[in-house]
Amino acid sequence: MKGVLDTKGVLLALLFGAVLLVYGGIGYLALMLAFFFLAIIVTKYEYEIKKEMGLYEHERGWENVLSNGLLPSILAALSPIIGPMPFITSLAAVSADKFGSELGVLDHRDPLSMFNLKPVKPGTSGAMSVLGTVGSMAGATAIGVSAVFLFGLSPTQAFMVGLIGLVGSVVDTAFGVFEEGGLGTKGTTNFICSLAGAILGYYLIAV
Repeated sequence: MKGVLDTKGVLLALLFGAVLLVYGGIGYLALMLAFFFLAIIVTKYEYEIKKEMGLYEHERGWENVLSNGLLPSILAALSPIIGPMPFITSLAAVSADKFGSELGVLDHRDPLSMFNLKPVKPGTSGAMSVLGTVGSMAGATAIGVSAVFLFGLSPTQAFMVGLIGLVGSVVDTAFGVFEEGGLGTKGTTNFICSLAGAILGYYLIAV
């Protein structure tokens, strides 16, 4: 993990990993690792172009780990009560957000702001692009497919996980409009994204 996360980020990730393993089990830890490695792959994809645009973030800090890992860890600990689905869809949402952000900036067309539907520069919070939206669905579906093998989800449930992850990323983008206006941070919008995914998964997908 060193080189991808800073020292504090590595320590916090190890703590969350221990919580997932102890309170959830190997399936929970494996799905989080799947998200982690997918995030690395999509981050490094076309990184030269992202560097030229000033949008490539090589090493992430503890704040990023906290915003993406806190709620899933809590949900894993609560899984004996609420089941595994909120954990799965929470990760699907943050995966959708990650894929959408990393791939959306590569779209040849400028993204549109959700506030006024006008074109804005790539990387602007609260904006969506076609490539980013397709990427979001792909990232969320990857988590759904992984959950088929790790949690025994049906193909229909995996598809629903993908859709819920996509909706969670749209919620993230909507709150990104406030972030762009100085209200909130990337960390808070990431947390809201994972929370939206968890709530939708709990109420919309039967286990």
